[in-house]
Amino acid sequence: MTSLAPAQIFRELKNLLFIDIETVAEQPDLDLLDETMQALWAKRASRLDPQQPPDILYKQRAALSAEFGKIICIAAGYFYLNDEQQLSLRVKSFSGIDEVQLLQDFKYLLENRFNKRTRLVAHNGKYFDYPYLCRRMLINRIMPPAILNIAEQKPWEMTHLDTMEMWQYGDKRYLISLKLLAALFGIPIGKDNIDGGMVHDVFYRDGDYQRIAAHCRSDVKVTAQVYLAMRCYPTLAPENIIEIS
Repeated sequence: MTSLAPAQIFRELKNLLFIDIETVAEQPDLDLLDETMQALWAKRASRLDPQQPPDILYKQRAALSAEFGKIICIAAGYFYLNDEQQLSLRVKSFSGIDEVQLLQDFKYLLENRFNKRTRLVAHNGKYFDYPYLCRRMLINRIMPPAILNIAEQKPWEMTHLDTMEMWQYGDKRYLISLKLLAALFGIPIGKDNIDGGMVHDVFYRDGDYQRIAAHCRSDVKVTAQVYLAMRCYPTLAPENIIEIS
């Protein structure tokens, strides 16, 4: 464990923004899509799992694709020093049924609160969160902000971080869940930790946006704590984590 003072640790962490997104299928049922999109999904579903009916697979897998899914929550967190000069984390979420508003609010946050030195951090972010955000922005005719737009960057030019990639140590075949990393480092994940397979029903059946937002913020908190653990920095005390819904 490092012996650095909180202010010294903060100098390394101050330009990091931890993010997480929650996604669902574009519609609650496949037959609510227009005929063209239904046919295109059926074609994709036959490649994903030819044994599963397309309508069942749609509820299970469409959320993972920016072409057939949508974002219903974005959470972001950053480190700061509180009044007692203790390292602390502030986490905010944007959630609801209006994806365009969510994306515009998040873009405004990136462009007005953070700068070009900011580095995004997410678990599996390079293969999911970052590209998914950019694709959904373009589908909704929103230009991705410079801090997020990685389309023209070469792999070695990308400054954003991914805790899964950090754990891989170059072994791209090695996948690990955020939940497992948290367990390894003794980081609590909360009692109401829904998984990705439950989000569709929680959103479309229950309409429980607050539960999804809480889950999204929880993933940001865990990702930030995992990042600290990987740097051999102390775990944050619960009272030094502030949530804003």
